[in-house]
Amino acid sequence: MNFVTILFYFFEAVAALAALSLVLVRNVFYGALILVVCLLSLAALYVLAFAEFVAVTQILIYAGGILVVIIFGVMLTAKIAGKPLVVKHTNVLSGVLAGVSLFTLLVYFLSSHKFFEDQKEAPPSEDAINTIGFGLMTEFVLPFEVAGIVLLAALIGAAVIASSIKSKKV
Repeated sequence: MNFVTILFYFFEAVAALAALSLVLVRNVFYGALILVVCLLSLAALYVLAFAEFVAVTQILIYAGGILVVIIFGVMLTAKIAGKPLVVKHTNVLSGVLAGVSLFTLLVYFLSSHKFFEDQKEAPPSEDAINTIGFGLMTEFVLPFEVAGIVLLAALIGAAVIASSIKSKKV
């Protein structure tokens, strides 16, 4: 067993434990932090699978963007209510039943699929990544920058609303 295999199993275990603890945690803020750990370990698995573009996209979009919005939303909601958000686990039996049935379907369909039968198609070339990057920086640069500015404005607005500093009136 080489070092890369050990790293793969380590990050796989971290992702699985983070996903399990995400289901069992009661505090929403801690759940968001555990989700960051899960998403970063998945990005590490993508790097180990030589999918660096997907790993960087995973970190930038999910761990960097969406979870910041979730954490600010949780902080803002907790500040308005004056108490921390706590999730009460109800309907545990139906949740376990749904999870087991979906897992059974997943195992059934994955076990009946033959993954390595057709190897005639070549994997996508690195030109696809270059085309995406070129398109983002030429043809779609305006929507890309506008989305970034809107997200930055929302982040600054959430930080101002969630801050505890009161402005002095002159």
